[in-house]
Amino acid sequence: MKILISNSSQQPIYEQISSQMKALIIKGELNQGDVLPSIRKLAKELHISVITTKRAYEELEKEGFLETVKGKGSFVAPQNKELLKEKKMKLIEEKLMLVVDESKMFDISYEELCETLKILYYED
Repeated sequence: MKILISNSSQQPIYEQISSQMKALIIKGELNQGDVLPSIRKLAKELHISVITTKRAYEELEKEGFLETVKGKGSFVAPQNKELLKEKKMKLIEEKLMLVVDESKMFDISYEELCETLKILYYED
């Protein structure tokens, strides 16, 4: 499992971990029943605090992305892919609304905004 931590990000480290794990689950790179690294092992691999990793796992468990079985470890929980996609779309819509509001504020036309989005979307 590949998780990258950015110290320059505004996002707290536990959120970086949980959002990347969610993305792996949504993309199908982690599947129902897959064993996740232990909290200690992941903390060691990422060179971060066990407390930070524990918080990420707790958030993922609260949101239904993983299940923890005492003495056995943490596993990817069964997922409803359509529900996950809908949640992600809602987040994207919220972010796009901020972009639309700022675009209007700076008098950027719909066409300019669409062209910018198209360039960014297809950029490698």
